[in-house]
Amino acid sequence: MPSALPIADPAPLDGALPASVVSGAAERNFGVYLHVPFCRVRCGYCDFNTYTSDELRGARRTDYAGQAIAEVAMARGILERAALPERPVSTVFFGGGTPTMLPVTDLAEMLAAVATTWGLEPGAEVTTEANPDSVDADYLSALAAAGFTRVSFGMQSAVPRVLATLERTHDPERIPLVVEWARAAGLQVSLDLIYGTPGETIDDWRASLEHAIAQKPDHLSAYSLIVEVGTKLARQIARGEVAEPDEDLQADMYELADALLTEAGYEWYEVSNWASSPDHASRHNMAYWQGQDWWGVGPGAHSHVGGVRWWNVKHPAAYAERIAAGQSPGAGREELDDETRRIERVLLRTRIRSGLDIAELTTDGRLAVAGLIADGLIDGRAAIHGVVELTMRGRLLADAVVRRLLVD
Repeated sequence: MPSALPIADPAPLDGALPASVVSGAAERNFGVYLHVPFCRVRCGYCDFNTYTSDELRGARRTDYAGQAIAEVAMARGILERAALPERPVSTVFFGGGTPTMLPVTDLAEMLAAVATTWGLEPGAEVTTEANPDSVDADYLSALAAAGFTRVSFGMQSAVPRVLATLERTHDPERIPLVVEWARAAGLQVSLDLIYGTPGETIDDWRASLEHAIAQKPDHLSAYSLIVEVGTKLARQIARGEVAEPDEDLQADMYELADALLTEAGYEWYEVSNWASSPDHASRHNMAYWQGQDWWGVGPGAHSHVGGVRWWNVKHPAAYAERIAAGQSPGAGREELDDETRRIERVLLRTRIRSGLDIAELTTDGRLAVAGLIADGLIDGRAAIHGVVELTMRGRLLADAVVRRLLVD
């Protein structure tokens, strides 16, 4: 969740949604994202909407669960007034920040509020992110008892000096412990990795991949490091203190990740995500890529319902003030027209293995498919069946593929 909010129209203080959101709602899943914006330290590369204790300026972590629960109640009223059909929640995702900085009782209460308010689908996916040093066996067991089904650990690397550059605080040797504890609690496990950190070698990256694979997680994510403007890392690079990430090396690292993960039995289902089976793909993230509906709770959280997208005020203190006043915390909103929604479908569905229906493309976009096949960026066999599916080379150049598909 980037820290800078988009520029758009102000969101109404009552949160009212336009009548258009009802169209097709019965065919869309409904998920809930709960943003927990607290971190013990701010990592130098991070551009997410997170706050350490020194940055809260009057907001208190101890009050946060109650505020989030109040927004859930507010959300129910807004959706009911919009005449949206009753839909149980299919996925719940606690992200941050570090959600597990809160007491497990707070996370349990927030989840219970979602379940009481809307109900959970049978077999609903309920995930929390966690730093390896923010949980122990008892905490993970309590998560499972509260109804969580999945935990995503921010492993990032198995190499201490790479973790130091990223300013991550955990010991890589803790990864096997937390995975073991999570499995003993009955939770599915995902590991998040970052590659292309300044100073990281291909051998460092191989060591991290092998360490991650050895834990036999259900799911792995591997993201290339992006240097965001305004971060500490960006300033360090500008001053020449650390080297800028090497894009060619990052491409080599991605290819190595796919080769090792494929050999270990994982399959890619989105450009940066692999799962041990289709059942272990992140259903919550798939809902984003497929344009489903979700309500984002918390400071800076983004929501999308029926082509209307909005985002909350950023700072926890401003969020608390809105909630205390009984006002929507929404800061800005945009209503997407049909063409914008089509462009977003092309952008997002091209990135997933199930692909994009070629019928979504304009005439010029469809004509571009043949050239993309010739350039080895799109799978020709899938295209014969009417689907755009990226090849390995296409995954490395996904943004360029999208630009060619969206040619006017």
